[in-house]
Amino acid sequence: MATTPRGLQPPIRIVRIITRLNIGGPSIQAIELTTRLATLGYETLLAHGSLGAGEGDMRYLFDDRDTAGFDIVDVPPLRREIAPADDLRAAVRLVALFRQFRPKIVHTHMAKAGTLGRLAALAYNRTVAPAARAKLVHTYHGHVLEGYFGRTKTSTFIAVERALARATDRIVTISTRIHDEIAYRHRIGAIDRHRVVPLGFDLSPFNRITAADRAAARDALGIAAAVPVVTTVGRLTAIKQQQLFLAAARAIVDRHQTAVLLVAGDGELRASLEAEARRLAIADRVQFLGWRRDLPTLYAATDVFLLTSRNEGTPVALIEAMAAGCAGVSTDVGGVQDVIPEASVGRVAPFGDVDGLAAHVLELIDHPDERRRIGERGRAFVVERFGIERLLVDIDRMYRELLA
Repeated sequence: MATTPRGLQPPIRIVRIITRLNIGGPSIQAIELTTRLATLGYETLLAHGSLGAGEGDMRYLFDDRDTAGFDIVDVPPLRREIAPADDLRAAVRLVALFRQFRPKIVHTHMAKAGTLGRLAALAYNRTVAPAARAKLVHTYHGHVLEGYFGRTKTSTFIAVERALARATDRIVTISTRIHDEIAYRHRIGAIDRHRVVPLGFDLSPFNRITAADRAAARDALGIAAAVPVVTTVGRLTAIKQQQLFLAAARAIVDRHQTAVLLVAGDGELRASLEAEARRLAIADRVQFLGWRRDLPTLYAATDVFLLTSRNEGTPVALIEAMAAGCAGVSTDVGGVQDVIPEASVGRVAPFGDVDGLAAHVLELIDHPDERRRIGERGRAFVVERFGIERLLVDIDRMYRELLA
């Protein structure tokens, strides 16, 4: 990829704001863009808030990276929950950062950062000359505008998003489905300000997995070579609906009594999910692994990856698993259709259809040649569509179009 020669012109300054760097797609994208855009002539300041109780921390992704072209600042009062005093302190801190850094673009990720970051940017813009004002960009990695809260709170959130959208120069959504929901169903922002930019990741740690790696991974996890392994990865929280994974697991174990079900992740529902596994009499087949950094090893040992979420923006764990060659099965929600658009690359079932999910998994376990074909097709598809180089090109083009 061509790079902008440093020294010929000053770098374009970006302040990127994210509510918190918990485990998930928004954090991965924010970190990747922060650390990689320097090669294209940008200087980035990443501001992030505090993790919630029990959330995994993705700041380890900064380890061993070249720190040229970016900096990171912690804004402790910025957190997911609504807390007026902390919210005000976070906004004041962000305005101070803008005055010090003087960005050309303020790009926010996630709901709370999108609200406070854009309000702070508007306050900052009122204090500087028109030519020095920052452009505002917000990315919807998903949204909480339906299915999360009651009617009154949801209506309030929609009204706030509509008001902020009027002052936002680019509204980014990570899938066509989210775009349609934000732009048309909830009527947030003028259509000409919307852009669909799918997430992008460094998939090379997963794409390099070989048959030898799979054997080594089974040995490392103490799993026999011929045992069916079905895995899920994610926060143990209501939106991920891992109780559906356990219900499907019960049907899988009925046919394959030696099957191993791996649950990687942690969260507020861990104790209740462990209790549910005992109630279903599959506790000896299900391993709750907690947060794991060795995901390539986990995926290498996996035959089928099963995602049972009630909603997804772009399902990062599904993409990573498919990049590793795992056959993917998922509920057909949110941005999943962008990852599994047809049966040749994976399988989907309606949300809540435990029988359908279990049937897909069992079909793939029982037909290893088809499972391998789907795994390879899925790998090729996600590597092309969700690679990091494509993301950098898309974001660079959008930023330069905006500044032009």
